[in-house]
Amino acid sequence: MEKSWLTVSFHLLTILSSIQLPRSHASSDYSRQPPRRLIFTPHHRSDSDPQQVHISLVGRDRMKVSWITDDKSARSIVEYGKMPGKYEASATGEHTSYNYFFYSSGKIHHVEIGPLEAGTVYYYRCGGSGQEFYFKTPPSSFPIEFAVVGDLGQTEWTASTLTHVNRTNYDVLLLPGDLSYADSHQPLWDCFGRLVEPYASHRPWMVTEGNHEIEIFPIIYPDGFKAFNSRWPMPFQESGSTSNLYYSFEVAGCHVIMLGSYAEFDEKSAQYKWLKGDLGKVDRRRTPWLIVLIHAPWYNTNLAHKGEGESMRKAMEKLLYEARVDVVFAGHVHAYERFTRVYKNKADECGPIHVTIGDGGNREGLALTFEKPTSASLSVYREPSFGHGRLRILNQTHAFWSWHRNNDSDCILADSLWLQSLSVSRQCTQFQQDQASLPLVSVNLNDEL
Repeated sequence: MEKSWLTVSFHLLTILSSIQLPRSHASSDYSRQPPRRLIFTPHHRSDSDPQQVHISLVGRDRMKVSWITDDKSARSIVEYGKMPGKYEASATGEHTSYNYFFYSSGKIHHVEIGPLEAGTVYYYRCGGSGQEFYFKTPPSSFPIEFAVVGDLGQTEWTASTLTHVNRTNYDVLLLPGDLSYADSHQPLWDCFGRLVEPYASHRPWMVTEGNHEIEIFPIIYPDGFKAFNSRWPMPFQESGSTSNLYYSFEVAGCHVIMLGSYAEFDEKSAQYKWLKGDLGKVDRRRTPWLIVLIHAPWYNTNLAHKGEGESMRKAMEKLLYEARVDVVFAGHVHAYERFTRVYKNKADECGPIHVTIGDGGNREGLALTFEKPTSASLSVYREPSFGHGRLRILNQTHAFWSWHRNNDSDCILADSLWLQSLSVSRQCTQFQQDQASLPLVSVNLNDEL
């Protein structure tokens, strides 16, 4: 059944992705490339062998291992250890499956393993058989590096992006929504899982939902996110959230909040109340860096998806501002754009830097048209190209952000910025009553490039 569904889905989306969009007339020494073909990633293993293996962080010292088998009798067990082929420990977990019209998923396994040592390579095997995988746990303290990429999809550009990301020694990948672009064609979720397995099985991927994960069908599937929640469960319970669509986690001195652009977010909503409570628990002495991910950007000068994040911004921006969030990453718009520190549509050195990075390689192509810049523009750098970002946090006070443009086999550094954490800014923390006891360090925000 999967092969027949997949054949129809693949040919349909290949036709859609071949439609050429007009190229930008903006002056540049780089020629924007058109969308590329979808990649079909077949399943060549046995029914009992694990496929679509990926990992995610759970708490401070555990990892969730997820995979799928066609064999419904396969065990939900992970064996692991620090030497290849020598497994010192094992853990059993849970499994699930789902139906979507005529599609029936395989057996979806989720197993938490740990406690694990920080900065250590572990070798593991899923289900008691099949190939051996390995991963490296993140460090317990700085420095730490995040790879950041949104709107990934599964095209030749996606493969290029993942290849470039894999050349760096990053610790955690952050994905602000739009994973597979299956859009209800469920076998494409399987293709996506197989495509990203070589990367997502070696480093933890922390994701939040985008509009392409919704997959609502009136009356029959009114709630949506069935495939996303079944295949990519994140550690939402650990942060007190009641939904896989928004949660937070901590790693190596960073508190990372993944917000749900497609869950209710007004002041009466569960997400708003959870966010307010989560921010209230943040201790900037222990986690001096505060990072937020959303899907629909709150600030955007691209004509694509203009204003779609505005209602969420109005509802939640004050919470982020008062908490002194350092940076907000968004996707949705298929281009790269970086803003200055901003709050309520004005430059504010105590507001977060907003970065749109929905340029992972999706089948819909690039969003080529931006508004004409003005002298008062909050947008510092913008470019409609595929690529990925890297956030290397060096210590409690400084981090280096860089955006790398895809150019076939090359990866070109196109934009970069030194950041200073707002947790050490005397000016930005002096009226935060709940953090009055923070040890303050004098810094000059003008040093940000």
